[in-house]
Amino acid sequence: MDGEQNEQRAADDPAARRRRWPLRRGVDRTGRRDPLRMAGVTLAVLLVTLVGVTLGVLAGGRVDTDIGPFQATLTLSPTTSGGTTVDIPPLGALLLDSHDGPTHLTVRLGALDQGRTKALIDDPASIQRASISAVEDVRSGVMRLGLRTVASAVLATLLLAALVFRNVRRTAVAGALALGVTLSSLGAAAATLRPQAIEEPRYEGLLVNAPAIVGDARRIANDYTRYAEQLQRLVGNVSQLYTTVSALPVFEPAPETTRVLHVSDMHLNPTGWQLIRTVVEQFDIDVVIDTGDITDWGSEPEASFVGSIGLLRKPYVYIRGNHDSARTAAAVARQPNAIVLNNSTTTVAGLTIAGIGDPRFTPDKNTSPAGSGLTQQVADQVIGAGEQLAQTIGKSPRPVNIALVHDPASAGPLAGACPLVLAGHTHARQVSKLPEQPGRMPTQLLVEGSTGGAGLRGLEGEKPTPLSMSVLYFDRDKLLQAYDDITVGGTGEAQVNLERHVIQDPKAGEQVPVTPTPTR
Repeated sequence: MDGEQNEQRAADDPAARRRRWPLRRGVDRTGRRDPLRMAGVTLAVLLVTLVGVTLGVLAGGRVDTDIGPFQATLTLSPTTSGGTTVDIPPLGALLLDSHDGPTHLTVRLGALDQGRTKALIDDPASIQRASISAVEDVRSGVMRLGLRTVASAVLATLLLAALVFRNVRRTAVAGALALGVTLSSLGAAAATLRPQAIEEPRYEGLLVNAPAIVGDARRIANDYTRYAEQLQRLVGNVSQLYTTVSALPVFEPAPETTRVLHVSDMHLNPTGWQLIRTVVEQFDIDVVIDTGDITDWGSEPEASFVGSIGLLRKPYVYIRGNHDSARTAAAVARQPNAIVLNNSTTTVAGLTIAGIGDPRFTPDKNTSPAGSGLTQQVADQVIGAGEQLAQTIGKSPRPVNIALVHDPASAGPLAGACPLVLAGHTHARQVSKLPEQPGRMPTQLLVEGSTGGAGLRGLEGEKPTPLSMSVLYFDRDKLLQAYDDITVGGTGEAQVNLERHVIQDPKAGEQVPVTPTPTR
């Protein structure tokens, strides 16, 4: 009897019941499921699934692919508004209302593949084929991106759920939910796809100014196609320039001659870098001098354009133009071989060079001839820059051989301060002597054309603006002996022109022009 009573008491003891029949998760003591606990578990699974999908998309929603001649990166990211962004560094981005849903596609166009680009330009018919194949390239890239995103989202969710729950069933449920969420998101984007959105893009960055920059886009695009076909042949012909130079009998540089390449007004044209590299190698250049406007708008994305300076492996002396910002100058200064002058002097390859940046920052203004269209206030600023530089030259412990200004209008106060002033800005070559000052040395002014063909602006006229640069030869006394004017393209003919000028008397600043020598 006592034993039965003891068993009954043990059965009534809650602690004993828990030891004998442990409660299952989500089940109360009466054997019924606990609604609050089950709701908490469900919310936890959903939260882990959403976090896992987000992490998976961010980590794995990315593929590299080729779109025509471009190396491109496609990226998916979670969002609430859908759409597509096409990044075109350094110009900015196109925003397309291409689809709805919780996924945003970013297409970032990277570098041009040189081999494929050359093949396109060499065979004009292949440009049409490339435009057709580019559609298939995008479609294939998007398909690979979708599969990669699904796999990455499911895998990330499974790993996260396993770490959080340590329960096979809940981990499997989270993985299945992740698969459903990802597929439904991509399905929503595909179901709401609007191909016509590409006809109505919105612009960000420099592309906001596209209409002001390029004018009639269709006409310039047509002109550029013809120009590009010429330009590839022209740049190839530049390799023959050194042979042309050696055949000119009027001047033979002495062994101790210092060779300087003067460039200006690149205006973001990458073809200019190709031409500069060729001339630096063929002419055995010692120093490159850039008198400004290396960019168009002076923005941060454009700063990547100056990275080609370091590839030249020659001293690169630069002053800021009116299209260049302080940010541009800082980007140039970060190049290992670059020297940025701003009312300062430097000595490179035995040449003492003084320079000052343009006092204006007017990226939205068209280039106008020096001294025209300037208000009195602006004219005073431009001339004042020359006066500041003249004072700096006067205080220099070493005689200055070359002075650099961007606008030729700044050169007037430099008359008699040094033998040579280099400038740009006008996109047209000009050679002149500054008014002589009593008892002071004569000063020659050399204004360079546009080494970048005035950028996109150069395509607005009937004929493209030619790419221009000059090679200057200095003797052992660092006086200008001769200079070669190099012009590539822009004439409607596939030719490179080299025109040599020899200074008969460097102190008098007189020169004898030589007939242009075309290379076809």
